[in-house]
Amino acid sequence: MAFFSKITRSQPLLLIGAGNMGGALLQGWLAAGLGEDAVIIIDPKGASAIQRNLRLKAAKVFEDLSQMGEIPAPSVVVFAVKPQFIADVFKQGDHIPLANSLLLSIAAGTRFDLFEKRFGEDKAIIRAMPNTPAAIGKGITALIGNAAAGEADLNLAEELMACVGKVLRVSSEDDLDTVTALSGSGPAYFFYMVEAMAAAGVDAGLAPKVAMTLARETLVGAAQLLETSDLEAAELRRRVTSPGGTTEAALKVLMSEDGLMTLMSQAILKAKTRGRELSS
Repeated sequence: MAFFSKITRSQPLLLIGAGNMGGALLQGWLAAGLGEDAVIIIDPKGASAIQRNLRLKAAKVFEDLSQMGEIPAPSVVVFAVKPQFIADVFKQGDHIPLANSLLLSIAAGTRFDLFEKRFGEDKAIIRAMPNTPAAIGKGITALIGNAAAGEADLNLAEELMACVGKVLRVSSEDDLDTVTALSGSGPAYFFYMVEAMAAAGVDAGLAPKVAMTLARETLVGAAQLLETSDLEAAELRRRVTSPGGTTEAALKVLMSEDGLMTLMSQAILKAKTRGRELSS
């Protein structure tokens, strides 16, 4: 992709954190054409583990920022660590040679004021919240920029995140807290739904392996149908639901006053609240 011409050995991408999400992003960028020699990785697992896990050959890997030595000012610095570790990264922030570097953070709950206090209010900072389907190019990312981030900065962040799925912008950091609870944590909710359906199938008499296969493939097929259909989810649900039939009987339980809608609302509110707690 053309925008990778901005990221070179003399203006590298500095990736701080190469765990599940950071590693998925890097794999997506490399597959889209980013040169491996234009990447510098900071991860406590060390060079051999990261190079082996991500099948890297030319990327430079260091265990922490203090080991990095002198490097060119990065074009983009990506903060892909868990929020509880961001303070440790900030302590070593003087080792990052920032010039006109774009700061892109996927650390949940770590708000702009913390970055601005550490690196300056004049630095362009983008907060983004992807989710784990980014590992297969099917993620969804919401992002927002601080006051110093211009349209070019937002466009670059969008292009980077578009390598691993769809991207949209939100209008406030509070929105991003809700995004974290909805789509950032959302894959876990669907995985648990599969667990619950499979367990219910076993309770109703199926063998565990049969029940799990049916639950998994039902979710996968329904997701693909939703993606390829022009119809809204509610209409697809109605089309499966025959009056007086088995689906209607089940939905009367799930759609009761204390059913799935209420539980999901409570769950997302809990996740949003926890995200704000982590940010403080």
